Amino acid sequence: MTQSTSDLVPDKVFKKPDSAGRRTRLREFQAQLVERMQAARSGVDTRVNQLGVMIGRNRWLLSLQEAGEIVSVGAITQVPLTQDWFLGLANIRGNLISVVDFARFQDQTPTPIDKDSRIVAFAPALSFNSGLLVSRVMGLRNVAEMELQSDTPALEDGNWMAQRYVDKESQVWTELNLSLVVQDPKFLQVGL
Repeated sequence: MTQSTSDLVPDKVFKKPDSAGRRTRLREFQAQLVERMQAARSGVDTRVNQLGVMIGRNRWLLSLQEAGEIVSVGAITQVPLTQDWFLGLANIRGNLISVVDFARFQDQTPTPIDKDSRIVAFAPALSFNSGLLVSRVMGLRNVAEMELQSDTPALEDGNWMAQRYVDKESQVWTELNLSLVVQDPKFLQVGL
């Protein structure tokens, strides 16, 4: 009785990557994130959670009352004669929203759109159909576990930046007040 080659080689060598399992895990992670965001909004979660995102090279914290749906970047229809940071319009579940590259808005390098990029729509409570292009969604962050930087310098880019925090890995996070962003005259002037 001879052994076949497949008997001598572990199963892992012949198995293809489990893309269906990966998609399932991603959906489960997104569902858990949505549950945690809803719990935090309703006050059930007593920790001070905020949504952590990467915009360009910077880490930002978004209030769960101001951050809405998080979606993959799909088709964005460009609008002529607009600022370079205004990427255009996207359809999210039948609603047209304007998409802004917030890194570019701050005169940084444009945010590349790749597999980790997302659009974070503004919450309906802000009554502003817009969303920010983010490099990556980092999940919920508990600011109660971070150290508040008391020596936060005056922030020159706008009054929409609130506190800065340092996490346990010495990463700096800045709170972004979206309700003040939508009042910024520069943000409202998308036309050339």
